[in-house]
Amino acid sequence: MTASAGFHEGELSVQQRAGVRNLAGRLSGMLEPPDLTGGARWFLGDRDLAVLTARDRDGRLWTSPLPGTPGFLDAHDVDDATLHVHAMPAPGDPLALLPPGQPVGMLAIDFATRRRMRVNGTLATVDDSGFQVAVDQAYGNCPQYIHRRRLRHSAAPVSTDAPATRWHDSLDADLIRLIEGTDTFFLGTVHPTRGADASHRGGPPGFVRVQGTDLWWPDYPGNNMFNSLGNLAVDDTAALLFLDFATGATLQLSGTAALEWTAPGAPGDDDGTGRRVRFTPRHILTGTAPLRAN
Repeated sequence: MTASAGFHEGELSVQQRAGVRNLAGRLSGMLEPPDLTGGARWFLGDRDLAVLTARDRDGRLWTSPLPGTPGFLDAHDVDDATLHVHAMPAPGDPLALLPPGQPVGMLAIDFATRRRMRVNGTLATVDDSGFQVAVDQAYGNCPQYIHRRRLRHSAAPVSTDAPATRWHDSLDADLIRLIEGTDTFFLGTVHPTRGADASHRGGPPGFVRVQGTDLWWPDYPGNNMFNSLGNLAVDDTAALLFLDFATGATLQLSGTAALEWTAPGAPGDDDGTGRRVRFTPRHILTGTAPLRAN
């Protein structure tokens, strides 16, 4: 990955079409080289959940849950740009065997306070206990669309008879219900030279629609940086992660996505932005995570 300050061509093109280029330009300083000290270090160190976007050994992009106990995201290093992650995706997860040297995107999130932080960089080292990220970008995002909930970790699986993970050929009725009932999911995207990114998406239950074999959702107003949509404007590779906070069930999708421009206020354009994202799954995996929320 080539680190570079400022927005890349995909982000700039989406900002231009959305008419927010000047507004977004005021935030370009957030993309400067990171400083994982002070509040950033404290926030990361206190988290018990992150999500990780990376490629598996076959080159497919996935977004995976990464739960841990506070302290598992450790930014205490002399260079202020290295994140030590003392956890790995669960066995059976596509990212359980992470190839090092690749760009990765992470998002640390606190649902209780509705705060989140992106951490993007290069996977430097990997071992059985975790991995290190050489960080290129680290910045917070606004609390908008984060539904307040309190996570609790549970060692109990959804069912003692259920396999750890299961591959699916298509979305069945149960998976469609999970998708259409969600108020939260995570989106992974990539850029050819600027690396990977993991982001949060939230809305009222039902904001993600299933149409045939595709999923789509309206794009709500945000910080106008368009990190995810800018990546998709250049590279359509994408990955989704859905978490069922009542049962601990997980749904991971790897495929492609496209930004679609519609007439503002068209059917399904919930907030009138005239933008939506359509996702086509190529690989579908279900599993469990030791996460519940109330």
